[in-house]
Amino acid sequence: MITKVCTVKPSTTIKELLHVLHTNRIGGVPVVDDKGNLAGMVSDGDVLRYLVPKPLGIAGPVYLIEVGKRDDFLQENLKTQVKEIMTKRNIAFVSPDADFEYTLRLLSKHHFKKLPVVNGAGRVIGVISRGDLIDNISQKIINSETKESLPFI
Repeated sequence: MITKVCTVKPSTTIKELLHVLHTNRIGGVPVVDDKGNLAGMVSDGDVLRYLVPKPLGIAGPVYLIEVGKRDDFLQENLKTQVKEIMTKRNIAFVSPDADFEYTLRLLSKHHFKKLPVVNGAGRVIGVISRGDLIDNISQKIINSETKESLPFI
């Protein structure tokens, strides 16, 4: 579990969010209120889906953004607050004492890349990622192989 958690507020702009994601080399963060309570999740995928030009009309995907206006479109959308694009409902999370298999099942079933770890007071205290689970599984395999290869003394 990652305990040095990067978070953003619902009022954070997409531009500010992109800075957090880029600076920390991460793909998503929990969105928390002023007390640190989980309010949502936002990912790089949410940003990409929001920033792509929307199809206009009923004739199919016709995109009417001229080259000169594309930058204006992007700059305007970067001012949007995270609360407009974050996942707000049915946010999956785990408690600090969550069962390993439960966490593994939750990540794999829903194709999540990470889950916030929320304490009993509703505050985000960590994030667990697929990489954390893979590391845990790998260590168990390595440890079991090491024990099997050691001679009995």
